[in-house]
Amino acid sequence: MYSIAIEPIDQPDILALIDKLDRYQSSLYPEESNHLVDLSTIPASDMIMQAIRDSRGQAIGCGAVLLNVDGSGEIKRVFIDSAHRGQLLGEKLVASLEASAMERGCHTLLLETGIHQQAAIRLYERCGYQACAAFAPYAPDPLSVFMTKLLVADVRLAAL
Repeated sequence: MYSIAIEPIDQPDILALIDKLDRYQSSLYPEESNHLVDLSTIPASDMIMQAIRDSRGQAIGCGAVLLNVDGSGEIKRVFIDSAHRGQLLGEKLVASLEASAMERGCHTLLLETGIHQQAAIRLYERCGYQACAAFAPYAPDPLSVFMTKLLVADVRLAAL
């Protein structure tokens, strides 16, 4: 049994997951192609952080959305511990992040991932994300894949 909930980022087990993800990404890409934002520096009002916890209460997955003033958001740090993959937890986490982002007035989500993370790319494609051009603050990078998903069919509805 797993649960997904919004949590503060300063939980030791969430920080351990982020560190594990950072080490993994650092092994795949050079520093200039690693866009590892320190989420602990983002004000809580500008971020949605969620954790997946197992039946013992241990964080086994996490993900965040950085909220922008224009009604868009950027998905960051989606990670499921390898021992818990293959159970559609990534899809459930992304769906939960999307729902929370919409509750906060977000109409569009964007993300950047790396070309060597094919499982992540497939996850996002299954969740309805499509390739797009690089978006601020990123520059085009041959090692990056940029994706987007419109959460609201009519962005005017996002303001309601």
